[in-house]
Amino acid sequence: MLGNYLADGLRAHVGDTVEIAVPFGGIPTPFGILPRAERFIVKGIFDVGMYEFNATLALVSIEKAKGLLGRSGVTGIELSIKDIYKAPEVSRKLVLLLGYPYRVRNWIEMNRNLFAALKLEKFAMFIILALIVVVAAFNIASILIMIVLEKTREIGILRAMGATGRKIMRIFMIDGLLVGGIGTTTGLIIGYVLCWALGKYKFISLPADVYFLDKLPVKMQPLDFVIVGVSAIIISFLATIYPALRASKMDPVEAIRNE
Repeated sequence: MLGNYLADGLRAHVGDTVEIAVPFGGIPTPFGILPRAERFIVKGIFDVGMYEFNATLALVSIEKAKGLLGRSGVTGIELSIKDIYKAPEVSRKLVLLLGYPYRVRNWIEMNRNLFAALKLEKFAMFIILALIVVVAAFNIASILIMIVLEKTREIGILRAMGATGRKIMRIFMIDGLLVGGIGTTTGLIIGYVLCWALGKYKFISLPADVYFLDKLPVKMQPLDFVIVGVSAIIISFLATIYPALRASKMDPVEAIRNE
């Protein structure tokens, strides 16, 4: 069986014959070492969703592989565990159990460069999202400042009727929190729906030769939604402080006179 990208590169289809040659364990000749080769019939083409495997992997029976490589036994064993994040712990235990000359590698070690690149991209996305949130906070502050300017006469009347600066401040802070809360709730709902759709239908394709995956993987974690929601509410609250203070310190006589 051939990976789909490997089959495309070889222009091989099910039922075709392909020849596999290995550079070691060959036959000595006067002109050098003749590579060991054997012909196989393609029985199927697979797609595991990872470019690295689809472009380089061919599956044959153990007996055929031993004959081709000139080995009497297997050269490696792959283990699958339920919790993939326990792979480093399992690999350490296997190293202690097996000892020399066996070598153990886990999937994190094998893809170290990829994870480093993803970590850098994640940090860049965090910076971009942080800037978006800051811009949104400035928008909330600007809206409240405009409301304060438009409602100058009403603020002056409330102060003249006995409303304290703290009450005026509370009104505008609640107004800002309502704006931020509605926006946060709407954003969380839209984000959840989009993430659910991406995870279920996988309609965003990726260049497999760059990202090793042909579809964008999505994993939703409740803690992420909680952190984003709470952070947005806190930032919305901070954005209301200056407009609310400005409204609370407004002189009632000047406010009514200027209006």
